[in-house]
Amino acid sequence: MPCWFLYMIRCGDNTLYTGITTDIKRRIAEHRGKGGAKYLRGRGPLRLVYKKKAGTRSEALKMEYMVKRMKKKEKEEMIKKGLIRKAMKR
Repeated sequence: MPCWFLYMIRCGDNTLYTGITTDIKRRIAEHRGKGGAKYLRGRGPLRLVYKKKAGTRSEALKMEYMVKRMKKKEKEEMIKKGLIRKAMKR
């Protein structure tokens, strides 16, 4: 059973995108290419600012739902407090 991750990307316009995947490097490459989410197209540069092991797909989906319901201010506060690890700046 593959391990799933929750991740957040900061876009060039300072918006945050949240998603789940089993392979973060591959998914970021897809987002930067043509296989990523429509929301991210034209919003570069994209920078991974958060990744967290989520366990099963079901657990990852639940975490994603929870984060997507948060206000941006709450997400930013989590980043500032270090609850969201900064990773893979590109």
